[in-house]
Amino acid sequence: MNEQALQIGGQAVIEGVMMRSAQIVSVAVRRQDGSILVRKKPFVSFIKRFKVLSFPILRGSVVLIESLVLGVRALTFSGDVAVEDEKKNERKNNNKDAVPEKRGWLASVWLGLTVLFSFGIGLFIFFYVPLILTELLGAESGFMFNLVDGFLRLSIFLLYLGAITLMKDIRRIFEYHGAEHKSIFAFENKKDLTPAAAKPLSRFHPRCGTSFLFIVMVVSIFVYMFLGKPVDLGDRLLR
Repeated sequence: MNEQALQIGGQAVIEGVMMRSAQIVSVAVRRQDGSILVRKKPFVSFIKRFKVLSFPILRGSVVLIESLVLGVRALTFSGDVAVEDEKKNERKNNNKDAVPEKRGWLASVWLGLTVLFSFGIGLFIFFYVPLILTELLGAESGFMFNLVDGFLRLSIFLLYLGAITLMKDIRRIFEYHGAEHKSIFAFENKKDLTPAAAKPLSRFHPRCGTSFLFIVMVVSIFVYMFLGKPVDLGDRLLR
């Protein structure tokens, strides 16, 4: 596959980035000693494995789920590396040999439950809370209800992003997010993949998932105006 046809995407992780093409998923994490640990794994989308999943209605859902799974795995890997480095430092300070611990099945189960819980909290904050607030504000017509509801959802989303940016660790991840965009721009513009070549490029990429989510939220405000007032959360989720 030539470079022009090769589509690269990615996301920031703890002290690193995950990059993904149509065939490979790679995660690069900076360790505390300054070295960079790289993990590469082959990747074949379910869309290519099962042609039925390539239909427009199914394709988007499959891509979303795959991106979520790959993202969680990349974050987990980077988190494991960070924890391992911390334990190595502790053992070094205590004059003990560092023995990396393997993730057990129980830890994997807890990770899955944590992701599900976080997903549920996200639905509650970004979908249900705006509905409650809009009801309390007394918006009756479908047009006004969806306008107020959409404005509240958008406001909560922006406040959420602003709030987590104040956290040092999250801000660091956002910095890697910008670096990921710069490196993709460098690749797409056939520049050298070096810090010097990528630094002057924009940290805002048109295929950014966060920007896409923002656009979807704005567009949904106008779409929902024609669908009437939602009866409950179930009605909202069905949309």
